Amino acid sequence: MVDTIAATSLLGHQPIYCSWHLGDVTNKGNRIRMYPRRLWINRKHCSDRHIVPMIKAQAMELTREAYSYREKDRMPREFRYGSETSVEGRPPQWPPANKADNPALRNPLLRQKRMGCGWLGVIFEWEGVLVDDIPDLEKQAWLALSQEEGKSAPPGFILRRIEGMKNEQAISEVLCWSRDHSELKRMAYRKEEIYQSLQGGVYRSLSGSKEFVNVLMHHKVPMALVSTRPRKSIENAIGAIGIEGVFAVIVAAEDVHRGKPDPEMYIYAAQLLKFIPERCIVFGNSNQTVEAAHDARMKCVTVASKHPVYELAAADLVVRRLDELSVVDLKNLADIEPDEPELEMEIER
Repeated sequence: MVDTIAATSLLGHQPIYCSWHLGDVTNKGNRIRMYPRRLWINRKHCSDRHIVPMIKAQAMELTREAYSYREKDRMPREFRYGSETSVEGRPPQWPPANKADNPALRNPLLRQKRMGCGWLGVIFEWEGVLVDDIPDLEKQAWLALSQEEGKSAPPGFILRRIEGMKNEQAISEVLCWSRDHSELKRMAYRKEEIYQSLQGGVYRSLSGSKEFVNVLMHHKVPMALVSTRPRKSIENAIGAIGIEGVFAVIVAAEDVHRGKPDPEMYIYAAQLLKFIPERCIVFGNSNQTVEAAHDARMKCVTVASKHPVYELAAADLVVRRLDELSVVDLKNLADIEPDEPELEMEIER
């Protein structure tokens, strides 16, 4: 093995150890050997006992050199799992690294807390994320309300604009039907009654949503639920699909002044969870959710239940089903350390 390595360079260069029998030179009968420095060594002055260790040392050095070239073809240790990988890049590591863990921490209790899930919070929207969303019912409710109030039917682009807004906000700011507070309350309440009658109290959970919620419960991840529906409707729906007691916080229409794309709901939910916004992850199904979550300095995961995936590219992560995610994905998505505010330099006078 050593002679083979010594006879031929691993890097494709000229021979390192060769021997010839030359018959037309002055020192006939002597074997001449060539080394990397082109030294001509006479057998009378240097025996195989001295030459073989030199050859073995050179072979080992070449072997290390060859393996150093192979190391470049391996996956780098600093390889980051995510969308930063280029087309020419290598396949991602699996499972992805847990960025929450920091081996440099000297406090074992702090490191154990980082390894857990109690340092991040999850904020769910209701319709289109946990239960099936039927946009036609919302449209029919607004059209029925406009007929009752003697208003012109809102066009389609107006209905798309008021998606996710509170009823009072949509009536006063977009539809411009009234500015009176009591009238706003009355029409908003009536619109919700029409919607609930059309909906019939039947709720169907999306595929994978219960399984994902159970995983978060198992890992003790704090969860909040936000919606522009009345609290009573939300509580009845939660009981209908059998996930009572899951959410530590429920933010309903009575708790906020404005709906999406205003980030008020998410900021209030984070305050009730006692988390800073950077450690909260919002789950929604529309670009209004992405806009509101990013305005609140939160990460956003969208579920492609109503819109195609390419329309939700502004989100931090897009999935078709919630059970495609893991707890490690949430840890890698949430900021471990928020950016510290820059200190202003004091000018000496």
